Amino acid sequence: MDKRVKTLHALGTRINLTVFGEGDDAPLRAAATLIQQEEDRLTVNRPVSEVMAVNHAAGSQAVPVSSGTYTMIAQAVAASRENFGFNALIGPLVKLWKIGFPGANVPAEADIKARLKLIDPAAVTLSPADHTVALKQPGMELDLGGIAKGYIADQIKTLWQAYGVSAGIIDLGGNLLTVGGSPRRADGRWVIGVQDPAKRRNVDLGVTVVPACSAVTSGIYERFLIKDGKQYHHLLDPRTGHPLQTQLAGVTVFTSTSLQGEVEAKRLFFHGGVPSGWLDDPAHLGAVFAFQDGHHESFGVTLA
Repeated sequence: MDKRVKTLHALGTRINLTVFGEGDDAPLRAAATLIQQEEDRLTVNRPVSEVMAVNHAAGSQAVPVSSGTYTMIAQAVAASRENFGFNALIGPLVKLWKIGFPGANVPAEADIKARLKLIDPAAVTLSPADHTVALKQPGMELDLGGIAKGYIADQIKTLWQAYGVSAGIIDLGGNLLTVGGSPRRADGRWVIGVQDPAKRRNVDLGVTVVPACSAVTSGIYERFLIKDGKQYHHLLDPRTGHPLQTQLAGVTVFTSTSLQGEVEAKRLFFHGGVPSGWLDDPAHLGAVFAFQDGHHESFGVTLA
């Protein structure tokens, strides 16, 4: 089956969009437009966006946002309030450590404690009636980078379904979402590789065969700081203010939607394993855990 591919750079990463059996590039162009529009609304890497308007007003007033942005913020805050490790308010703490950026350092404990006061998801006021968001304390920041790609990938899938796309691959910088049945296999299942944390990008631990789904990875192997002989990775624990203490290098989860994948990858990474009953949810297809000592474990999927 013929395929059409569009590659672009957005959301801070390289994006590859692929559709199979389409007569023109209309679904790809529409997806690229959607990505740019969502980035314009959600980015915190520019001074102006809907999310930045909320951040600029921290400690002073509630800010109205579009219905889509409000829904995403509400979902991010709800997940943050579960206190399993994901936190959409963690920006001030990330900026203190700066791991992966110029000026990376190990902060003083007093500074860490001060920043912890600015990342409390309970200090966010949401008003569904008028779609306003308020951050109660000056210095607080929302950053939806932890789930934005999942949210956008799911939107692209819905968009492509409206175009009648029968098969496609949405790759938002390693956040993968497959659409429809694979044209390369009679059973319509997809072959998806799982990144080996000890190797360069696109070198896999192995592959698994799954129905159309999302594959999202959380890991500590790409950004870190070495100070006085000790390595500090970038995945900060909002409960302590320090890099998470873990034996894991990466977790890849397979879920029905990409937004679920973003949240569940972090839940499983912080948990250090598969929580009891996790695989009972039909939206959770499986997970692969890669450990820092080189071994890996699979749950719900088979890695070959």
